[in-house]
Amino acid sequence: MPGLPPVDEMQDEVLLAEVEDAYGVIRVVEIGAYRFLEFGEAIEQSCVFTADPSWLEYDYTRAMLLGALCHAAPQSALFLGLGAGNLTQACLRFLPLDDVETIELRPEVPRLAMEFLGLEDDPRLTIRIGDALELLASAESADLIFVDLYTDHGPGAGHLAWRFLEDCQKRLNPGGWLIINQWACDDGKPLGAALLRGLFHRHYWECPVKEGNVILLVPADLEQRLDLDGLRARIESLAPRLGYSLQPLFEGLRPAS
Repeated sequence: MPGLPPVDEMQDEVLLAEVEDAYGVIRVVEIGAYRFLEFGEAIEQSCVFTADPSWLEYDYTRAMLLGALCHAAPQSALFLGLGAGNLTQACLRFLPLDDVETIELRPEVPRLAMEFLGLEDDPRLTIRIGDALELLASAESADLIFVDLYTDHGPGAGHLAWRFLEDCQKRLNPGGWLIINQWACDDGKPLGAALLRGLFHRHYWECPVKEGNVILLVPADLEQRLDLDGLRARIESLAPRLGYSLQPLFEGLRPAS
């Protein structure tokens, strides 16, 4: 799908929905061909191309999809944090998944995602409402686990919680991958770099992206390696279906710093 319209900030912003829950305000706004999920004071959480909700507009979501391609044939995935659901949609569409579980803190988020942001009621998808730090223990193990727990104030507590991140890795099936959307600090390293190096024994890979995040690709155990040739081949094979290439992100991959 080449030639998508750019997000034109000069176009009028249309408020489609606004709700308030125990954690604050959630909005859905539309600008031209795009819709945005916002928390709090217009803090953008997700961007959806209305004509194709599985299109990944931002590099950080594309990098998380790249992380998913580290697994040659994933059958199950666990998403901790839903947002607008476009990464979930992309994974359901482009990966051979047959079982996907999502844990989302705020009940209005999946409702708005389905009503306004194109999230489909796929029979392979189960959405549970609650705190991922509490519900992780009752989640099924998975080939892929995505951690993307952001509020209007930044990354949630789980992004720096040793036991939680350790438990995420433990819930991976053999050969699985943990994919974490981590903030980047001014030096380009991920938030909590020292903690992450110690927890995962420096055995993970980083993919910095232009939005100011670093996506972490963490294997299930220390014996597992990143098959760069296989990953490159899967990127090339998927590009025609995606309408864009993940190759530039692949070229930016680096071992844990």
